[in-house]
Amino acid sequence: MDGGIDLIKAVDQKIEKVRTRSLDLSFNELLDMYENQELVIDPEYQRLFRWSEGSQSRFIESLLLEMPVPPIFVIERSEGVYELIDGLQRISSYLHFRGKHPLRTNDDGSFHHLVLSDCDIVEELNGISYENLPKPLEIKLKRNFIRVEILRKESDQRLRYYMFKRLNTGGEKLSAQEIRNCTIRLLNDDFNKFIMQMSNNPDFQQCISNISDDKKEQKYDQELVLRYFAYKNYRAKYVHDVGDFITEYMEDVSDPQKTEVMFNYEDEKLNFEKTFKLLNRVLGEYVFSGTNDKGNLINRFLTYHYEAFSIGIQPYLEKIDVEDSDMIGRLRKAFTEIKNDKEFKRITTGGGKNYSSPLNNRIDFVSRKVAEQL
Repeated sequence: MDGGIDLIKAVDQKIEKVRTRSLDLSFNELLDMYENQELVIDPEYQRLFRWSEGSQSRFIESLLLEMPVPPIFVIERSEGVYELIDGLQRISSYLHFRGKHPLRTNDDGSFHHLVLSDCDIVEELNGISYENLPKPLEIKLKRNFIRVEILRKESDQRLRYYMFKRLNTGGEKLSAQEIRNCTIRLLNDDFNKFIMQMSNNPDFQQCISNISDDKKEQKYDQELVLRYFAYKNYRAKYVHDVGDFITEYMEDVSDPQKTEVMFNYEDEKLNFEKTFKLLNRVLGEYVFSGTNDKGNLINRFLTYHYEAFSIGIQPYLEKIDVEDSDMIGRLRKAFTEIKNDKEFKRITTGGGKNYSSPLNNRIDFVSRKVAEQL
């Protein structure tokens, strides 16, 4: 019984730290707020707007038909100024139809107005833009209301973060890294900005240049940077689920209340730059590739190789002179032999190897081979 009372108290204490209120606002009011910078959509967040014009058109059609739409969620930055944290696709579709979305522009820089297409209930709407919408429908659209759930600025910062993390409702599914980029800002954005900066490092980009354009669009290069630091600094806590593991590491570095996880930005930057300068000089774009049956390198990015080589060289990084061409040559030969080694192929191919023991095995394998060259 006492345990139940303690649990109830724990829940009640968290409830007390959440300050919310709800408003019903018309889409025209939301547009006015957006233009007056009272409704803020972060630029990085705006770039995640991915609904097709057909999906946008069907949303506008839903509004005209007075169909119910889910609420949007905002956090209060200051009195009367809100930042959108959930509902991007819906709000952006309306802004696009009104010709107000900043990332939807014509070649001459003017705003692009959405022309409705793929409407499947009222097909007569197809080909209609806001400018030639009949006045009664224009008024109906402007006055259509949506529920706005507001998380007040008095709310606990960490609870605001976890609320956003759990939303991501509707629309095109974001990649795990895109969600991390958006949500972590509510704790602290320093580490996230650092990851973005490191992902632009020329040596790193050359080493991962054979990942697909779709992967890059979904910020997979940034996820790889995060994986690098998580495995390098936090590997002892890794068990099985990579996504949860790297998210937890990002949270622990970013959370101002978790001081036990230290991250020296200057030292880590130097480490990252030397690591990928070395890897680039050794095998360049093939450093994270495998080999075919003939022993030749193939132009294909392999995540297991990324983990094994980028982390496997860490114990000896200080001893390696990146400018020593003889050393680079020996490592190039060693890396190629590793990739052709039957045991290494066994521990880096197939499923069921995405947990701690196989991870440590492939990293240790590289470390042992590198040690032989020093």
